[in-house]
Amino acid sequence: MDDWKRVLAESITKPKDLAKHLDVDPDEVERIVGPYPMRITPTVLSTIKSKGDAIWKQVVPDSAEMEDFDAPADPLEEDTDSPVPHLVHRYPDRVLLMVTNQCPIYCRFCTRKRLVGKPGFLKKGELDRAVAWLRDHTEVRDVILSGGDPLLLPDHLIERILKALRAIPHLELIRFGSRVPGTLPQRITPRLCEIVKRYHPVYMNLHFNHPDELTPEVKEACGRLADAGVPLGAQTVLLKGVNDDPDIMKQLMHQLLLARVKPYYLYQADLTRGTNHFRTSVETGLKIIQALQGHTSGMAIPHFVIDAPGGGGKIPLLPNEYLLNLDDNGAVLKNYENKTYHYPQPGQPDRRRARPLPMVGASVPGDLCSSGMMDD
Repeated sequence: MDDWKRVLAESITKPKDLAKHLDVDPDEVERIVGPYPMRITPTVLSTIKSKGDAIWKQVVPDSAEMEDFDAPADPLEEDTDSPVPHLVHRYPDRVLLMVTNQCPIYCRFCTRKRLVGKPGFLKKGELDRAVAWLRDHTEVRDVILSGGDPLLLPDHLIERILKALRAIPHLELIRFGSRVPGTLPQRITPRLCEIVKRYHPVYMNLHFNHPDELTPEVKEACGRLADAGVPLGAQTVLLKGVNDDPDIMKQLMHQLLLARVKPYYLYQADLTRGTNHFRTSVETGLKIIQALQGHTSGMAIPHFVIDAPGGGGKIPLLPNEYLLNLDDNGAVLKNYENKTYHYPQPGQPDRRRARPLPMVGASVPGDLCSSGMMDD
Protein backbone atom coordinates (compact mmCIF):
# COMPACT_ATOMS: atom_id res chain seq x y z
CA MET A 1 0.00 0.00 0.00
CA ASP A 2 1.21 3.50 -0.84
CA ASP A 3 2.27 5.48 2.22
CA TRP A 4 -0.42 8.13 1.68
CA LYS A 5 -3.13 5.49 1.51
CA ARG A 6 -1.90 4.00 4.78
CA VAL A 7 -2.01 7.43 6.45
CA LEU A 8 -5.48 8.08 5.05
CA ALA A 9 -6.63 4.72 6.43
CA GLU A 10 -5.46 5.85 9.88
CA SER A 11 -7.85 8.81 9.78
CA ILE A 12 -10.57 9.11 12.40
CA THR A 13 -14.01 8.35 11.00
CA LYS A 14 -15.82 6.82 14.02
CA PRO A 15 -17.12 8.74 17.04
CA LYS A 16 -15.65 6.27 19.56
CA ASP A 17 -12.21 6.67 18.02
CA LEU A 18 -12.56 10.45 18.11
CA ALA A 19 -13.40 10.29 21.83
CA LYS A 20 -10.09 8.52 22.47
CA HIS A 21 -8.22 11.59 21.25
CA LEU A 22 -10.50 14.55 21.93
CA ASP A 23 -12.96 15.61 24.63
CA VAL A 24 -16.22 14.83 22.82
CA ASP A 25 -19.43 12.94 23.54
CA PRO A 26 -19.34 9.98 21.12
CA ASP A 27 -23.11 9.57 21.22
CA GLU A 28 -23.60 13.21 20.19
CA VAL A 29 -21.05 12.84 17.39
CA GLU A 30 -22.77 9.64 16.24
CA ARG A 31 -26.02 11.55 15.76
CA ILE A 32 -24.27 14.02 13.44
CA VAL A 33 -22.06 11.74 11.34
CA GLY A 34 -25.03 9.76 10.07
CA PRO A 35 -26.07 12.47 7.60
CA TYR A 36 -22.73 14.35 7.64
CA PRO A 37 -19.70 12.00 7.63
CA MET A 38 -16.48 12.71 9.50
CA ARG A 39 -12.87 12.15 8.52
CA ILE A 40 -9.87 13.68 10.29
CA THR A 41 -6.40 12.79 9.04
CA PRO A 42 -3.46 12.35 11.44
CA THR A 43 -1.94 15.56 10.05
CA VAL A 44 -5.00 17.60 10.94
CA LEU A 45 -5.51 15.90 14.32
CA SER A 46 -1.96 16.80 15.30
CA THR A 47 -2.61 20.51 14.70
CA ILE A 48 -5.56 20.72 17.14
CA LYS A 49 -4.20 22.51 20.21
CA SER A 50 -7.29 22.83 22.39
CA LYS A 51 -11.01 22.16 22.47
CA GLY A 52 -12.91 24.50 20.16
CA ASP A 53 -9.83 26.02 18.51
CA ALA A 54 -9.68 27.02 14.85
CA ILE A 55 -8.77 23.55 13.57
CA TRP A 56 -11.23 21.78 15.89
CA LYS A 57 -14.12 23.91 14.62
CA GLN A 58 -13.38 22.96 11.01
CA VAL A 59 -13.35 19.17 11.44
CA VAL A 60 -15.06 18.08 14.68
CA PRO A 61 -18.85 17.58 14.31
CA ASP A 62 -20.97 20.16 16.12
CA SER A 63 -24.59 19.79 17.21
CA ALA A 64 -25.33 23.14 15.51
CA GLU A 65 -25.12 21.27 12.20
CA MET A 66 -28.32 19.45 13.10
CA GLU A 67 -30.22 22.60 14.09
CA ASP A 68 -30.00 24.24 10.66
CA PHE A 69 -32.92 22.74 8.75
CA ASP A 70 -34.33 25.68 6.81
CA ALA A 71 -31.28 26.51 4.67
CA PRO A 72 -31.00 24.96 1.19
CA ALA A 73 -28.88 21.88 0.58
CA ASP A 74 -27.64 23.28 -2.75
CA PRO A 75 -27.64 27.09 -2.35
CA LEU A 76 -25.49 27.65 -5.44
CA GLU A 77 -27.88 25.54 -7.56
CA GLU A 78 -25.06 23.50 -9.02
CA ASP A 79 -27.43 20.65 -9.86
CA THR A 80 -29.49 23.05 -11.98
CA ASP A 81 -26.38 24.09 -13.94
CA SER A 82 -25.36 20.51 -14.72
CA PRO A 83 -25.86 19.62 -18.43
CA VAL A 84 -24.51 16.10 -17.90
CA PRO A 85 -23.80 14.23 -14.66
CA HIS A 86 -20.76 15.48 -12.68
CA LEU A 87 -20.33 18.59 -14.86
CA VAL A 88 -21.34 22.12 -13.77
CA HIS A 89 -21.44 24.83 -16.44
CA ARG A 90 -22.08 28.26 -14.91
CA TYR A 91 -19.60 30.56 -16.65
CA PRO A 92 -19.30 30.90 -20.45
CA ASP A 93 -15.74 29.62 -20.91
CA ARG A 94 -15.18 27.19 -18.02
CA VAL A 95 -16.73 24.20 -16.30
CA LEU A 96 -16.45 22.29 -13.05
CA LEU A 97 -15.91 18.54 -13.30
CA MET A 98 -16.63 16.70 -10.04
CA VAL A 99 -14.59 13.52 -10.16
CA THR A 100 -15.16 12.10 -6.65
CA ASN A 101 -17.21 12.63 -3.49
CA GLN A 102 -14.33 11.60 -1.24
CA CYS A 103 -12.18 14.10 0.71
CA PRO A 104 -9.15 13.71 3.01
CA ILE A 105 -11.19 15.54 5.69
CA TYR A 106 -14.84 16.48 5.78
CA CYS A 107 -15.05 20.20 6.51
CA ARG A 108 -18.03 20.94 8.73
CA PHE A 109 -18.78 24.04 6.62
CA CYS A 110 -18.64 22.31 3.22
CA THR A 111 -20.89 23.78 0.55
CA ARG A 112 -21.41 20.24 -0.79
CA LYS A 113 -22.46 18.57 2.45
CA ARG A 114 -25.24 16.97 0.42
CA LEU A 115 -22.68 15.00 -1.61
CA VAL A 116 -19.37 14.46 0.17
CA GLY A 117 -18.58 11.17 1.81
CA LYS A 118 -20.40 8.98 -0.65
CA PRO A 119 -18.27 6.16 -2.09
CA GLY A 120 -16.90 5.86 -5.60
CA PHE A 121 -15.05 7.80 -8.25
CA LEU A 122 -16.00 9.11 -11.67
CA LYS A 123 -16.59 5.99 -13.76
CA LYS A 124 -15.14 5.63 -17.25
CA GLY A 125 -18.54 5.88 -18.92
CA GLU A 126 -19.31 9.04 -16.94
CA LEU A 127 -15.95 10.53 -17.91
CA ASP A 128 -16.57 9.67 -21.56
CA ARG A 129 -19.93 11.44 -21.46
CA ALA A 130 -18.41 14.55 -19.88
CA VAL A 131 -15.58 14.57 -22.42
CA ALA A 132 -18.06 14.20 -25.30
CA TRP A 133 -19.99 17.23 -24.00
CA LEU A 134 -16.78 19.24 -23.74
CA ARG A 135 -15.78 18.33 -27.29
CA ASP A 136 -19.07 19.71 -28.56
CA HIS A 137 -18.72 22.99 -26.63
CA THR A 138 -15.78 24.80 -28.11
CA GLU A 139 -16.41 27.89 -25.99
CA VAL A 140 -15.03 26.04 -22.97
CA ARG A 141 -11.31 26.63 -22.50
CA ASP A 142 -10.89 25.87 -18.79
CA VAL A 143 -11.84 22.83 -16.68
CA ILE A 144 -11.67 22.76 -12.88
CA LEU A 145 -11.40 19.29 -11.34
CA SER A 146 -13.24 19.19 -8.04
CA GLY A 147 -15.49 16.99 -5.99
CA GLY A 148 -14.79 15.95 -3.22
CA ASP A 149 -11.07 16.19 -3.73
CA PRO A 150 -9.58 15.12 -7.07
CA LEU A 151 -6.15 14.43 -5.57
CA LEU A 152 -7.65 11.52 -3.62
CA LEU A 153 -8.00 9.64 -6.89
CA PRO A 154 -5.30 7.02 -7.51
CA ASP A 155 -2.53 7.99 -9.91
CA HIS A 156 -3.85 5.99 -12.84
CA LEU A 157 -7.28 7.64 -12.66
CA ILE A 158 -5.79 11.13 -12.41
CA GLU A 159 -3.73 10.40 -15.49
CA ARG A 160 -6.74 8.96 -17.33
CA ILE A 161 -8.69 12.16 -16.72
CA LEU A 162 -5.80 14.47 -17.62
CA LYS A 163 -5.08 12.52 -20.81
CA ALA A 164 -8.74 12.61 -21.87
CA LEU A 165 -8.99 16.35 -21.27
CA ARG A 166 -5.74 17.13 -23.06
CA ALA A 167 -7.11 15.36 -26.15
CA ILE A 168 -9.74 18.12 -26.50
CA PRO A 169 -8.17 20.67 -28.89
CA HIS A 170 -9.87 23.83 -27.61
CA LEU A 171 -9.28 23.08 -23.92
CA GLU A 172 -6.44 25.31 -22.71
CA LEU A 173 -6.31 25.11 -18.92
CA ILE A 174 -6.80 22.38 -16.34
CA ARG A 175 -7.19 23.30 -12.69
CA PHE A 176 -7.45 21.26 -9.51
CA GLY A 177 -9.33 22.39 -6.42
CA SER A 178 -7.83 20.51 -3.48
CA ARG A 179 -7.35 20.43 0.27
CA VAL A 180 -5.01 17.43 0.08
CA PRO A 181 -1.65 19.25 0.40
CA GLY A 182 -2.76 20.83 3.69
CA THR A 183 -4.44 17.77 5.19
CA LEU A 184 -2.74 14.73 3.60
CA PRO A 185 0.67 16.03 2.44
CA GLN A 186 1.98 12.47 2.00
CA ARG A 187 -0.22 12.26 -1.14
CA ILE A 188 2.01 14.74 -2.99
CA THR A 189 4.43 12.10 -4.19
CA PRO A 190 7.17 12.38 -6.83
CA ARG A 191 5.06 10.07 -9.01
CA LEU A 192 2.03 12.36 -8.79
CA CYS A 193 4.17 15.39 -9.62
CA GLU A 194 5.59 13.65 -12.67
CA ILE A 195 2.10 12.82 -13.94
CA VAL A 196 0.91 16.39 -13.55
CA LYS A 197 4.00 17.80 -15.30
CA ARG A 198 3.10 15.87 -18.45
CA TYR A 199 -0.15 17.76 -18.91
CA HIS A 200 0.76 21.41 -18.34
CA PRO A 201 -0.54 24.05 -18.09
CA VAL A 202 -2.05 22.67 -14.90
CA TYR A 203 -2.97 24.97 -11.99
CA MET A 204 -4.02 24.14 -8.44
CA ASN A 205 -6.12 26.15 -5.99
CA LEU A 206 -5.50 24.84 -2.49
CA HIS A 207 -7.82 25.28 0.48
CA PHE A 208 -6.35 26.84 3.66
CA ASN A 209 -8.21 28.67 6.41
CA HIS A 210 -5.80 29.18 9.31
CA PRO A 211 -2.03 29.70 9.70
CA ASP A 212 -1.71 26.63 11.96
CA GLU A 213 -2.48 24.50 8.89
CA LEU A 214 0.83 25.52 7.25
CA THR A 215 3.09 23.02 9.04
CA PRO A 216 6.64 22.32 7.74
CA GLU A 217 5.36 19.05 6.23
CA VAL A 218 2.55 20.88 4.44
CA LYS A 219 4.92 23.54 3.12
CA GLU A 220 7.18 20.82 1.76
CA ALA A 221 4.23 19.25 -0.10
CA CYS A 222 3.35 22.63 -1.62
CA GLY A 223 6.99 23.05 -2.60
CA ARG A 224 6.98 19.75 -4.46
CA LEU A 225 4.03 20.90 -6.54
CA ALA A 226 5.62 24.29 -7.18
CA ASP A 227 8.86 22.59 -8.24
CA ALA A 228 6.79 20.53 -10.69
CA GLY A 229 5.78 23.80 -12.38
CA VAL A 230 2.28 24.00 -10.91
CA PRO A 231 1.16 27.58 -10.12
CA LEU A 232 -0.50 27.44 -6.70
CA GLY A 233 -3.33 29.62 -5.46
CA ALA A 234 -5.19 29.57 -2.15
CA GLN A 235 -8.91 29.63 -1.51
CA THR A 236 -10.00 30.57 2.00
CA VAL A 237 -13.47 30.58 3.53
CA LEU A 238 -14.28 33.30 6.05
CA LEU A 239 -15.41 31.38 9.14
CA LYS A 240 -16.73 32.61 12.47
CA GLY A 241 -14.34 31.72 15.27
CA VAL A 242 -11.72 30.42 12.86
CA ASN A 243 -10.27 33.28 10.85
CA ASP A 244 -12.65 36.24 11.23
CA ASP A 245 -9.85 38.39 12.61
CA PRO A 246 -7.53 40.68 10.59
CA ASP A 247 -4.37 39.56 12.43
CA ILE A 248 -5.12 35.86 11.94
CA MET A 249 -5.92 36.47 8.27
CA LYS A 250 -2.67 38.39 7.74
CA GLN A 251 -0.69 35.58 9.37
CA LEU A 252 -2.40 33.07 7.08
CA MET A 253 -1.66 35.07 3.94
CA HIS A 254 1.99 35.49 4.92
CA GLN A 255 2.40 31.77 5.63
CA LEU A 256 0.81 30.94 2.29
CA LEU A 257 3.32 33.09 0.43
CA LEU A 258 6.15 31.42 2.34
CA ALA A 259 4.76 28.11 1.07
CA ARG A 260 4.79 29.52 -2.51
CA VAL A 261 1.00 29.71 -2.59
CA LYS A 262 -0.61 32.92 -3.86
CA PRO A 263 -3.75 34.03 -1.96
CA TYR A 264 -6.55 33.97 -4.53
CA TYR A 265 -10.07 34.02 -3.06
CA LEU A 266 -11.53 34.81 0.33
CA TYR A 267 -15.09 33.44 0.26
CA GLN A 268 -18.01 34.67 2.27
CA ALA A 269 -19.47 31.43 3.69
CA ASP A 270 -22.28 29.91 1.63
CA LEU A 271 -25.84 29.44 2.90
CA THR A 272 -25.58 25.65 2.93
CA ARG A 273 -27.79 23.66 5.29
CA GLY A 274 -25.86 22.57 8.37
CA THR A 275 -23.21 25.27 8.08
CA ASN A 276 -24.81 28.61 8.91
CA HIS A 277 -23.29 28.80 12.41
CA PHE A 278 -20.01 29.54 10.61
CA ARG A 279 -21.30 32.61 8.77
CA THR A 280 -20.03 36.09 9.57
CA SER A 281 -21.45 39.42 8.47
CA VAL A 282 -20.36 40.68 5.07
CA GLU A 283 -18.88 43.73 6.84
CA THR A 284 -16.45 41.42 8.64
CA GLY A 285 -14.86 40.39 5.36
CA LEU A 286 -14.72 43.95 4.08
CA LYS A 287 -12.99 45.11 7.25
CA ILE A 288 -10.43 42.31 6.92
CA ILE A 289 -9.61 43.33 3.35
CA GLN A 290 -9.34 46.95 4.46
CA ALA A 291 -7.00 45.93 7.29
CA LEU A 292 -4.76 44.10 4.81
CA GLN A 293 -4.72 46.81 2.13
CA GLY A 294 -1.57 48.91 2.41
CA HIS A 295 -0.37 47.06 5.50
CA THR A 296 1.02 44.08 3.62
CA SER A 297 2.10 43.17 0.11
CA GLY A 298 -0.51 43.22 -2.63
CA MET A 299 0.41 39.59 -3.26
CA ALA A 300 -0.99 38.78 0.19
CA ILE A 301 -4.45 40.23 -0.45
CA PRO A 302 -7.08 37.82 -1.83
CA HIS A 303 -10.21 38.76 -3.75
CA PHE A 304 -13.14 38.87 -1.32
CA VAL A 305 -16.14 37.29 -3.07
CA ILE A 306 -19.65 36.10 -2.44
CA ASP A 307 -20.73 33.09 -4.48
CA ALA A 308 -24.21 34.43 -5.09
CA PRO A 309 -27.12 32.27 -3.90
CA GLY A 310 -29.18 30.91 -6.76
CA GLY A 311 -26.26 30.27 -9.08
CA GLY A 312 -25.26 33.87 -9.75
CA GLY A 313 -21.54 33.12 -9.62
CA LYS A 314 -18.74 34.83 -7.74
CA ILE A 315 -19.24 38.54 -7.10
CA PRO A 316 -16.19 40.51 -5.86
CA LEU A 317 -16.50 43.06 -3.08
CA LEU A 318 -14.18 45.87 -2.00
CA PRO A 319 -14.50 48.34 0.86
CA ASN A 320 -16.33 51.36 -0.58
CA GLU A 321 -14.16 53.87 1.27
CA TYR A 322 -11.45 53.97 -1.40
CA LEU A 323 -13.34 55.72 -4.22
CA LEU A 324 -14.95 58.81 -2.71
CA ASN A 325 -16.10 60.46 -5.93
CA LEU A 326 -15.82 59.89 -9.68
CA ASP A 327 -16.87 62.37 -12.39
CA ASP A 328 -15.63 63.87 -15.66
CA ASN A 329 -12.89 65.77 -13.85
CA GLY A 330 -11.33 62.80 -12.13
CA ALA A 331 -11.41 60.48 -9.13
CA VAL A 332 -11.16 61.41 -5.46
CA LEU A 333 -9.46 58.54 -3.66
CA LYS A 334 -8.66 57.60 -0.07
CA ASN A 335 -5.67 55.42 0.77
CA TYR A 336 -4.97 53.02 3.65
CA GLU A 337 -3.74 55.93 5.80
CA ASN A 338 -7.06 57.77 5.36
CA LYS A 339 -5.39 60.43 3.19
CA THR A 340 -7.32 61.67 0.15
CA TYR A 341 -5.95 62.25 -3.35
CA HIS A 342 -7.17 63.51 -6.71
CA TYR A 343 -6.49 61.61 -9.94
CA PRO A 344 -7.49 63.61 -13.08
CA GLN A 345 -9.33 62.12 -16.05
CA PRO A 346 -7.47 62.21 -19.41
CA GLY A 347 -7.41 65.73 -20.82
CA GLN A 348 -8.01 67.39 -17.44
CA PRO A 349 -5.32 69.58 -15.81
CA ASP A 350 -3.28 67.87 -13.13
CA ARG A 351 -3.09 70.77 -10.71
CA ARG A 352 -2.40 68.63 -7.67
CA ARG A 353 -0.25 65.77 -8.96
CA ALA A 354 -1.81 63.44 -6.40
CA ARG A 355 -0.93 65.67 -3.44
CA PRO A 356 -2.75 64.74 -0.21
CA LEU A 357 -6.11 66.48 0.07
CA PRO A 358 -8.10 67.30 3.21
CA MET A 359 -9.42 64.42 5.27
CA VAL A 360 -12.93 63.15 4.65
CA GLY A 361 -15.38 65.54 6.31
CA ALA A 362 -13.13 68.58 5.88
CA SER A 363 -13.80 71.39 3.42
CA VAL A 364 -13.04 70.27 -0.14
CA PRO A 365 -12.51 72.59 -3.14
CA GLY A 366 -15.48 72.61 -5.48
CA ASP A 367 -13.53 71.42 -8.52
CA LEU A 368 -12.84 68.06 -6.83
CA CYS A 369 -16.42 66.83 -6.75
CA SER A 370 -19.36 67.47 -9.00
CA SER A 371 -21.39 68.43 -5.95
CA GLY A 372 -18.69 70.71 -4.59
CA MET A 373 -18.40 68.58 -1.44
CA MET A 374 -17.13 65.19 -0.43
CA ASP A 375 -19.50 62.70 1.19
CA ASP A 376 -18.50 61.49 4.62
